[in-house]
Amino acid sequence: MSEFRIHHDVNELLGLLNVRGGDGAEVYIDLLQKNRTPYVTTTVSAHSAKVKMAEHSKTPEDFLRKYDELKSKNVRNLDPLVYLLSKLTEDKETLKFLQQNAKERSEMSANAASSTTTSYNIPATSSKMSMQELEELRKKLGNVTASSNVPQSSEVIRKMLRDRHNKKNPTQPNPVFPNWVYDRPALIGDFVTSPTPVGDPVVAIGTMPLAAQEQALVEDLLYVLIGVDGRDIAAQPVLGRQSRSFIVDPSLDMSIKELVNRILPVASCYSTITRFTEEKSSFEYGQVNHALTAAMRTLMKEYLILVTQLEHLHRQGTLSLQKLWFYIQPTMRTMEILASIATSVDKGECMGGSTLSLLHDRTFNYTGDSQAQELCLYLTKAASVPYFEILEKWIYRGIIKDPYSEFMVEEHELQKEKIQEDYNDKYWDQRYTIVQHRIPSFLQKMADKILNTGKYLNVVRECGRDVTCPDAKEVLYTLKERAYVEQIEKAYYYASKVLLDFLMEEKELVSRLRSIKHYFLMDKGDFFVHFMDLTEEELKKPVDDIIPPRLEALLELALRMSTANTDPFKDDLKIDLMPHDVITQLLRVLAIDTKQEKAIINAEPTEVSLSGLEAFSFDYIVKWPLSLIINRKALTRYQMLFRHMFYCKHVERLLCNVWISNKAAKQYSLHSAKWFAAAFALRQRMLNFVQNIQYYMMFEVMEPTWHIMENNLKSASNIDDVLCHHTSFLDNCLKDCMLTNPELLRIFSKLMSVCVMFTNCMQVNIQTLLRKMWAEHVDALQSDSGFEATISKFDSNFSTLLLELLDKLSIYSTNDCEHSMINIIYRLDFNGFYTERLEKMAIERSQKTAA
Repeated sequence: MSEFRIHHDVNELLGLLNVRGGDGAEVYIDLLQKNRTPYVTTTVSAHSAKVKMAEHSKTPEDFLRKYDELKSKNVRNLDPLVYLLSKLTEDKETLKFLQQNAKERSEMSANAASSTTTSYNIPATSSKMSMQELEELRKKLGNVTASSNVPQSSEVIRKMLRDRHNKKNPTQPNPVFPNWVYDRPALIGDFVTSPTPVGDPVVAIGTMPLAAQEQALVEDLLYVLIGVDGRDIAAQPVLGRQSRSFIVDPSLDMSIKELVNRILPVASCYSTITRFTEEKSSFEYGQVNHALTAAMRTLMKEYLILVTQLEHLHRQGTLSLQKLWFYIQPTMRTMEILASIATSVDKGECMGGSTLSLLHDRTFNYTGDSQAQELCLYLTKAASVPYFEILEKWIYRGIIKDPYSEFMVEEHELQKEKIQEDYNDKYWDQRYTIVQHRIPSFLQKMADKILNTGKYLNVVRECGRDVTCPDAKEVLYTLKERAYVEQIEKAYYYASKVLLDFLMEEKELVSRLRSIKHYFLMDKGDFFVHFMDLTEEELKKPVDDIIPPRLEALLELALRMSTANTDPFKDDLKIDLMPHDVITQLLRVLAIDTKQEKAIINAEPTEVSLSGLEAFSFDYIVKWPLSLIINRKALTRYQMLFRHMFYCKHVERLLCNVWISNKAAKQYSLHSAKWFAAAFALRQRMLNFVQNIQYYMMFEVMEPTWHIMENNLKSASNIDDVLCHHTSFLDNCLKDCMLTNPELLRIFSKLMSVCVMFTNCMQVNIQTLLRKMWAEHVDALQSDSGFEATISKFDSNFSTLLLELLDKLSIYSTNDCEHSMINIIYRLDFNGFYTERLEKMAIERSQKTAA
């Protein structure tokens, strides 16, 4: 069981038990992971657990009956559940809590049901009911009981299965047997029951001599054994899945009746098997059940041949009741096993993989009984043929041909083009999925490899290349699982290699990723200098005033004028003006697969008019099958990283422009003013902050993480490994660049805003003062207290926010083991300027925690 599955199940259990507070799910998850074992221990302890549960039950017979019923239906995980329940009965504290919880839940259910329960107009207990009212009430109660207990008719079940199939495959409707097949019960081969009373009312069989009674009963039994009522033995009507019972003339001699009652179970088994084979051979029940019924019919031929031979002996007058009992005994075991399997498949409503699981388990359960095991092995081999044919097409060619929804892999109608449109598209995960109850138990361990094998081949097929596994061999059922496990593994390794080579060599996946790195991770420095110089004026406009074709033209010019011109995939780079600012887009990414996802996706675009710089991003055209790796979700993460760094680069340029303005002002005595020196120092601190943040993100996060991913891709053995490494790379970059922590991002965003406001203020103030000096023809100005106060306020805000950021980074790097983030502190606090203040903040925080 995966860590995610354990986490999900623990949270679900805590929610069902209404557990609030406490240590949380993490404590229980850690305990489970530390104490779990790779060995299955519940199977060995299932019997003792069942006995223990029966002892604790108020009604042991009902418990054991329900257990046997569920076991006959082949309910999965039944034994582990019983084992868990037996362990719970030993834990008195947990048992007491569960009893209290059950009591509270039942009270809540009763309160809820009291307002919705259907009511009948029953007279008050003080009044007397008339016979008519009593009869009416009895009918109503009888109808309710009958509707809840009577099983659905075979025709209703067939129609339901047929409708389900036709809904899934509207172009390939299920073939249907003509109505006369079902309207003529005599064609089925089972008993045709009639209300005619058993026996001749004139001459009762009990009045006949003993020898005559025996001969008459032998003749009756020969008829009953092939599904035809006899003179003194008649079949009772059956309802639903009941076993057939018989009525024997009560006047029959007791010694003969005793022997007859020993033989009649064979006739009951024959009736069960005949009804099963006739019903399950319909197209609606699938190919596996059809193959099973065909195998059963083959075995039944031997039984019918035996009955024919006995009939021949009876005509010769050499067949007595004792001889009939003797000859029929070898067949009784076979008929019992066939009837038991038929009943279990019918009760469990098994189809496809679930039928094979039941047959496989029966085969193993008969270990030690060679005759019974050989019989079940024959049935399992026959029934598995159509299933393995579907399996072979899937693992050898990547094709699913499953008209009756029996195979473990289910196909869903999804369009691969949506991978480039929907940032949360789950094509790779949801196009083909595993259906748990269709997995045969002997293929359970290989289910994931079977799914992935076909998926890999299917991707290559959808690119127009026909692939067939060179090691393709017929898959046959055997008790030695290793035989077909080896075949599946060979097919899996071939499919993995074919798709991986196709993506890496023919589709140049790594080169594509490098191309994306050049632009989204700002790997091409000269390209960005050209591009930002060309688009600076255009991106200052409101986003509604920007003409996208003009930006595209400028992008094309920047690509041709820089080293990016050598990139063969540069034409796939496009301009994208986003409807949201960078923070909103981040929230959309963080909300993927969470409860808030729908609300954020449906949220209206921001009402505040965005500038081109705030809305600008790159996009990239990726075609199938590379879009499996570089899908919209991955591109959205790339865009987040790009917009984050692009904005940092923009702020750096603004601060550099202030530096240029300062250089221009140096020819005057303006620089001697006190506020000018403070502004110069603050601008230098801001520039140091922005440049160090950029250096950290590019050279301490992205470059090392990129090299790790590249090395991992070289050793990847399949496409899932590639997906995992690529996703891990993006997630690590987002996390280490502070984009997955809303608290850090909020502080960083405020720091950037302070820097931008400072640059705007400085540019306006310097230009105003210079114009004033030119107008008054002076070489120096008196100190302006207003400017000095403004600069002091900017300094205070920047220092406070920077200290807050460093403090939070220190906490996360220590508590959450985010060791890479501590590098930011080392770079920004390289001379220990902030160390004393950070230590003071840490002491104050610890004192508050202790208090």
